[in-house]
Amino acid sequence: MHLSEIIGARLQEERKRLGLNQEQMAEKLGVSKRTQAGYEAGTSEPGAIYLSRAVGEVGLDGLYVITGHRTADNVDTLSEKESMIVEQYRAIAESDQLAVHRIIGAMAELANQKK
Repeated sequence: MHLSEIIGARLQEERKRLGLNQEQMAEKLGVSKRTQAGYEAGTSEPGAIYLSRAVGEVGLDGLYVITGHRTADNVDTLSEKESMIVEQYRAIAESDQLAVHRIIGAMAELANQKK
């Protein structure tokens, strides 16, 4: 696998972590969907301006995309969807929060059994 393909795969992984599809990512970063797809496929390489905007405006972990090592500050960064879930969780009654804990705990246990 060539470096451009590795970087492309990491770009795709980060886009998915952020809860965005290719069209949404492209729109946020001012490129076409075709360009975004090319970056992710490794058929073309993103430039410094694209990467800078992706880090600053979208929250992409640029260090990870380039090196494969996570930035410590971004390990716990929440995507838009995750932030929304946290906000909703904080807005519900404590008894409902306990129910959410039970549901998520059961789901995590099932997921671990499948591994």
